[in-house]
Amino acid sequence: MAETKTQSFVFSDKKRAGSDALDGEKFITTKKQQMLSTWEDPAAALAAVRHEFGEHGGVNMSIEASATFTVMEPETLSRMFSGELGPDRDFFVYSRHFNPTVLNLGRQMAALEGTEAAYCTSSGMAAISSVLLQLVGSGGHVVASRALYGGTHALLTHFLPRACNITTTFVDVTDLDMVSKAIVHGHTKLLYFESISNPTLRVANVPELSRIAHEKGVTVVVDNTFAPMVISPARLGADVVVHSISKFISGGADIIAGAVCGPASLVNSMMDLHQGTLMLLGPTMNAKVAFELSERIPHLSLRMKEHCHRALVFATRMKKLGLKVIYPGLEDHPQHTLLKSFANKDYGYGGLLCVDMETEERANKLMHHLQNSTQFGFMAVSLGYYETLMSCSGSSTSSEMNDEEKALAGISDGLVRMSIGYVGTLEQRWSQFEKALSRLQDSGSFNKY
Repeated sequence: MAETKTQSFVFSDKKRAGSDALDGEKFITTKKQQMLSTWEDPAAALAAVRHEFGEHGGVNMSIEASATFTVMEPETLSRMFSGELGPDRDFFVYSRHFNPTVLNLGRQMAALEGTEAAYCTSSGMAAISSVLLQLVGSGGHVVASRALYGGTHALLTHFLPRACNITTTFVDVTDLDMVSKAIVHGHTKLLYFESISNPTLRVANVPELSRIAHEKGVTVVVDNTFAPMVISPARLGADVVVHSISKFISGGADIIAGAVCGPASLVNSMMDLHQGTLMLLGPTMNAKVAFELSERIPHLSLRMKEHCHRALVFATRMKKLGLKVIYPGLEDHPQHTLLKSFANKDYGYGGLLCVDMETEERANKLMHHLQNSTQFGFMAVSLGYYETLMSCSGSSTSSEMNDEEKALAGISDGLVRMSIGYVGTLEQRWSQFEKALSRLQDSGSFNKY
């Protein structure tokens, strides 16, 4: 078999030496201590990223919308396909491989998560599936959290076993002993969980979970979609961080996108011409989408702080009204102290909260009044929008799970997930919530108010 060539691209001042193909599990121990010691506030890290100016001196970068790129000498093409020349030296072939505008967004994502490299994809699920397929081969084993986004759960439960002979053991990641026992030495390749679980808002002990996995030679992949800026999994020991950029990072509910953040050796291997999942499966981000996102990331820190501030205020007030509220910022949350111990300072505890109405009927009545009677928010899936979004998770974003799986994950029939927005004044929105709850009480569907 011919030698596999990859293109190194991460930063222009880092020249590839030899093969960039992923060497087993070695990257899980590379320079982790150095990363910890040099970490800075995510906002400061983003501000330090090289600013790309426009072609004619514009303060915003130009959009490189080309699908293909020309060369001046015919020999250059063969040198690029052999891996000798690549984006690290400003040589581009085809935008499914690499695109300058998308690479700039990748630099921003790497800075945000404190990783060596990042590659942006067409969706969050594209990022997740590409990482899993790159790191776990046929016959491999994954240990994953029971509480996951429904699409990820379906991928692990149904698609990967059928298509790839990859099996998964689901565990309660708050039970470290259960996690350790589920990892089969020499067989388990990957530990997968969400930093803050969807939709139950359980907080994963990233440092301890990473330690347990690494002691057994297992790679740690963390979905940080619920907590950008709030939690930095790579700083806490995770090897790879994935995102659905469609959510908080985009902030506009108008873009579908994802990202893989991790070691350069991993990302380069995923772009391998012969065996890279990003290269061969083609989950390519459009350059125009990358440009839009690169203009939004600089104010992500301001948006996250307001999302989180309002979520904490609303959760505190809702609890006082007698509602069953789940929010990591409340002191009675099981992982409140844990999150407080490693969350990035001044970013709060996340922009989502849950209200458990116990039955789907009561949940639907609450959402009906919140949207149609008082305009507190919208009944819609997704999160991170500037308006509040609400959904009954069991019958929507977690509907891929059966009743037993939802029970194990802690998802009740009446669990309402709320992504708290920041438009309007806080008191204006709170008044709308109180009025909706009062109407629910008048109808006899809520008796604790």
